[in-house]
Amino acid sequence: MLDAVQSNHRMAQMLSAAAPFPAAQVPRILVVDDEPPIVGLVSGYLAREGWEVRAATDGLAAVVAVREFDPDAVVLDLMLPGLDGIEVCRQVRAFSDAYVLMLTARSEEIDRVVGLTVGADDYLTKPFSPRELVARVKARLRRPRMASSPAPAATASGLVVDVGRRSVRVDGRDVDLTATEFDVLATLAREPGIVMSRARIFAAAWGGENFADDHLVDVHVGNIRRKLGDDPAAPRFLETVRGVGYRLREAR
Repeated sequence: MLDAVQSNHRMAQMLSAAAPFPAAQVPRILVVDDEPPIVGLVSGYLAREGWEVRAATDGLAAVVAVREFDPDAVVLDLMLPGLDGIEVCRQVRAFSDAYVLMLTARSEEIDRVVGLTVGADDYLTKPFSPRELVARVKARLRRPRMASSPAPAATASGLVVDVGRRSVRVDGRDVDLTATEFDVLATLAREPGIVMSRARIFAAAWGGENFADDHLVDVHVGNIRRKLGDDPAAPRFLETVRGVGYRLREAR
């Protein structure tokens, strides 16, 4: 088994070294898992895309690696020695805007929701398809974190979403959103008053349609509401349209 893992690592390094991209443009991916077979498998698939891949096998090493490696994306297992994946995500979010994809067991529903609440962007449950993992990372990397836009989008009364500056203000107060939370809100802000399905929101914010996840959208909308101080029972900004999706209220 160890020989197979080492072989996978060697293959990942060779494929990464042969990548046809300028070094400054090659996406950097950090794989965090304490199971060597999974590290080898995931690293090999990611390196085939021409990306630079590094690995960490415990939570403390993961936080250090994010600081030093500055990855564009982190594939993060929840069950880690030292710091667990939720605490790693919490600490990483204090200084990094990397796309975080959690790997969880099917029995970890509560941990999954908590992970998304502290800043993870997406999740896959074990056992997972390595090709789907690559597709999710690839879709997100196609969407730059700091995309620009010509002008602020004023939406519901008291709420301003500035897509160019990637900033949100409520009644003059700055609101700190994760990158994915911002993308969800900005998607709704582009067409205030228009009902958007969860599938449409997912496609716009996560960059993929083939693996749309309604639950993922719902959790992020819940996080946005909490940070905006918006009561879902009497919404000021975000309205749920039962059986369809969400709508951002128009300014009055």
